[in-house]
Amino acid sequence: MDKFSPQKIGPILIIIAASFWGCMGIFVRALGEFGFSAIQIVSIRISLAALFFSLILIIKNRNGFRISLRDIPLFLGLGIGSILLFTICYFSAITIMPLSTAAILLYTSPIWIMLMSAVLFHEKITRQKIIALALAFAGCVLVSGISGDGITAVGLLLGIGSGIGYGLYSILGTIALRKYSPYTVTTYTFLIAAIGSWFINHPADMLSKFSSATDFNGLILLSLLTALLTAVIPFLLYTLGLRNVEASKAGILATVEPMVATIVGITYFSEALTLLSGLGIFLILSAVVILNKR
Repeated sequence: MDKFSPQKIGPILIIIAASFWGCMGIFVRALGEFGFSAIQIVSIRISLAALFFSLILIIKNRNGFRISLRDIPLFLGLGIGSILLFTICYFSAITIMPLSTAAILLYTSPIWIMLMSAVLFHEKITRQKIIALALAFAGCVLVSGISGDGITAVGLLLGIGSGIGYGLYSILGTIALRKYSPYTVTTYTFLIAAIGSWFINHPADMLSKFSSATDFNGLILLSLLTALLTAVIPFLLYTLGLRNVEASKAGILATVEPMVATIVGITYFSEALTLLSGLGIFLILSAVVILNKR
């Protein structure tokens, strides 16, 4: 039974979640071919995910929709401060700096998670965590192929904002899970994020692209798969994993995402594997091994 203890399953759930996120490029590029902007793709993903999560909660436990009024700021922080904030910051950063640079600033999130966890949860910053964090971050740098070009003060702030927003999900999610089930946490997080996204996604333009699509049925299926495979399944697995994994540790484990994204690029889009990318993958895997070593 010890083989399947929550303490051992938790890290596996987070790694699987990050692997699903690493496949996001396939769906983003496919939706982009229909003419949707990056923000509109995010809104489609978040809105449909909110619908899926709501249906899951209805099936699992309808009482899960009941939350305390005093916890509304917590869920606003998860939906707006985390999911929507990091998305807006990240896609804004992409428009003014190289993609690789923006990606690296996004993956500073484990650093912010570790610092916030030490202050809020009194998690120990151990030598093991520091080594794993250094290896994971170095691996992300090599995998993304950072050039350092195009960094401006605004771009730097946006990039760091995306990393902090990304990391906030682990912090606020850990707090919410003390009182609510993972299904309640994910449902309210995405409902609030979805509502917020409709204020910035140019809804009239987005809906017109749906109505004028030559392959409407194919677009609907693609949108549903995008929400299910890049939001519903991974966020639910990640939130379930957070119940038994320290937030700081979860943040480092999630750096598997850019590694998987690189592998997807190689196998699915026929992108070249460079020596630096290969070394980056090795460093990320090393960080995961070190982090889970007793």
